[in-house]
Amino acid sequence: MSSENVTSSPHDNEASVVFSKDGAIGHILLNRPKALNALDLPMVDAITAKLRVWETDPTVAVVVIEGAGEKAFCAGGDIRGLYDARQRDDEELLDAFYRREYRLNHYIANYPKPYVALMDGITMGGGVGVSVHGRFRVVTERTLFAMPETGIGFFPDVGGGYFLSRCPGEVGMYLGLTGARIKAADCIYAGLATHRTQSENIASLKGELAKISEGSDGFVAVQRILDEHHSDDGVGILGSVRGEVDDLFGSETVSDVFARLDTSPSDFARETAKILRTKSPIAVAVAFEQIRQARDMTLAQDLMMEFRLSQRTVRKPDLFEGVRAVIIDKDHSPKWQHADIGQVDPREVAAYFDLLPEDKELKLQF
Repeated sequence: MSSENVTSSPHDNEASVVFSKDGAIGHILLNRPKALNALDLPMVDAITAKLRVWETDPTVAVVVIEGAGEKAFCAGGDIRGLYDARQRDDEELLDAFYRREYRLNHYIANYPKPYVALMDGITMGGGVGVSVHGRFRVVTERTLFAMPETGIGFFPDVGGGYFLSRCPGEVGMYLGLTGARIKAADCIYAGLATHRTQSENIASLKGELAKISEGSDGFVAVQRILDEHHSDDGVGILGSVRGEVDDLFGSETVSDVFARLDTSPSDFARETAKILRTKSPIAVAVAFEQIRQARDMTLAQDLMMEFRLSQRTVRKPDLFEGVRAVIIDKDHSPKWQHADIGQVDPREVAAYFDLLPEDKELKLQF
C-alpha cells in the first residue's frame, strides 16, 4: 500500500487528509479526528486534485472515502475557520471555500468510477457533501446524519436543496429546516444512503473492494459486494411520522408551516415547533425557498443557487451570531436578527436569490 499525506492547516499536527492505494482502491482518509474530520479549503483542493489523478489511473477501480477515529466520518466544514475569515474580512477565502467545495460536490456526483462513502459516525454538513453525491453511500449503526445549518444561521448547502428535495414527500424539507438528526435506517428510508452494514464489517468490505480486477465493470462489482454486506435490520422513525411530516411541511409558505405546527394537537408537531423556533428565522425562510426551488433544478443549477446564497449569508449577522453561540462561546443562546418568522420580510428572502455581480457568477460554472 502506498500513501500520500496532505497537511492542510497549521493547527493540525498530523496530515489532515491521507491518500493511499490498496489494490484496486484509491483511498481517501479524512484525518482530523479531534475536529471530527471537518473540511477546510486545502482538504477540498487536495481531494479534488487526487480524484482527477485517479480518474485516469487504470489501477484504481474504486474510490473509497472514510473518516479517521471512532466518532465521525465528517462533521462538516471548518466553520471556525470561516468565522475567523469573516472577522478579518478575508473576502477571498469566503468566496473560494464555497465555490471550490461546491465544485467538488458536483465532481463527485459525476465521477466516472465507483465512489464509495463509508458514513460511519457523525455525517453532517460538508461531510454530507463529500458522501451523499457519491454513487454508493454506506451507513452503519454509528451513523448520525444531519443538515443542522439553520441552527447557526446558515442553510443546508453542499447540494442540500437538490438531495433534500428528492427525499420522499416532505421528509427533506423537515430535515433541512429542523436539522433533525437521523440514524442508519432513516438514511436508507430517505434515499440518503444506499447500503447499511455493521462497523465491524467495514474492514472485510474494503478487503473485497481491493480485489476488484482491473478491466472489470467496477460499478457492477461494487454493487455486488455492497449488496452482500447490506443489512436491513434496524427501524427508523421517519416512516412512522411520514404522514404528519407531509401534512405539516407540505405548505405554500414557511409561515404556513409554523401555523400548521401550532394548530396540530400531536406531540410530534409540538416538539417540532419548539425545535424550529430555536433556529434562525431568516435561515429557515431561506432554506424553505431553497428546497422548494431546487425541486425543478439540476444539481449544477442548485449549486449555482447555493453559491449565491452562501455569498449573501456569510455577510449577514445571523451566521456569525450562530457560530459564536454554538462554536465560540458555546452558550447556545443566539440572538437572531429577527425575533420570529413573522418578522422576516419575503422581499428580504428573495434578495438572497438574486444574481451576484457578473464576475462572481462566472467563477462557478459546471
